[in-house]
Amino acid sequence: MSVAIGIKALNEERNIAAALESAQAACARVGGGTVVLADSGSNDRTVEIARRFLGVRIWQLADPLERSCGTGAQLAFQSIDAEYFYLLDGDMVLDENFLEHGIAFLDAHPGHAAVGGRVREANTGSIEFELRARNDRIKGSAIAGDVDRLDCGGLYRVSAIRAVGYFADRNLHAFEEFELGARLGAAGWRLARIDEAAVDHHGHSAGGYRLMLRRLRTGYAGGPGEVVRAAWGQPHWRFVVRHFAQLRYSLAVFCWWLTLLCLATLGQWWAFLFIGLIPATFLIARRKNLRLGVYSLVTWNVIALGFLQGLMQRRRPPTEPIVAVELSDNVPAPLA
Repeated sequence: MSVAIGIKALNEERNIAAALESAQAACARVGGGTVVLADSGSNDRTVEIARRFLGVRIWQLADPLERSCGTGAQLAFQSIDAEYFYLLDGDMVLDENFLEHGIAFLDAHPGHAAVGGRVREANTGSIEFELRARNDRIKGSAIAGDVDRLDCGGLYRVSAIRAVGYFADRNLHAFEEFELGARLGAAGWRLARIDEAAVDHHGHSAGGYRLMLRRLRTGYAGGPGEVVRAAWGQPHWRFVVRHFAQLRYSLAVFCWWLTLLCLATLGQWWAFLFIGLIPATFLIARRKNLRLGVYSLVTWNVIALGFLQGLMQRRRPPTEPIVAVELSDNVPAPLA
């Protein structure tokens, strides 16, 4: 049995030591493993801190302009040689017992490509992560059973990943976990969550609206459009159409925008006001909270804008190796 834990990070000097410590502790619980840090061009002390951890391999993206969520995840994966691979973000702490539970599950369920556990949002001061934690309690990582993706990481069977070509699409700025789940699902593999603690996620401290603007500015909001463009003409296209909620949200918002435009053109202002208020009323009632409802409405509109943004992004072959520089100091044999 061999395990590798890949940690993708960008400017995580506040959290990286805890992430690395948790990864090494989890590997020790299963008799050893390899820990890889995939750094996307940090300009803080992330790499300096990581170099203090004996046995950690550090790879840094050669061209920071290529950074994306998919690039970081694939960079972590492309250098490993193991039977199982766990993907961890640099702002997460892995429960030291989860690898044992995950490996036992995959050994008992040969039809499953990957397994995740419960994710705890440790920083709910931002409305973004407050809403995410609320969704997790209702239908997210708190619910055990088969799923279509493993948001916030999971333990993957490396042979299944090799069979579908690559771990993460380097072109994706978001939703890389869903895209991987779609390719695995189209190939006949299943994914599951189990009722075991997996990670504590510390997330961003920036306010939700500031975070949204930053995602639009940096291109990360384009993830939904990038996922759809990547799936066009591929075996997992139907899986994306059936399961990708962001595609449905975007189409609904486009129809809403078009209706409002038509009403404004015709001068039907009362109808314009009525139709304009329907989504907000629906989301406020659904969230049972004015603040969360309004935020959800803004999020839906940002998703739609990002969808258009992502559709127009240039793509590189996802199987193309990612150029990186190794920054490890005195790396011995894999951690044991």
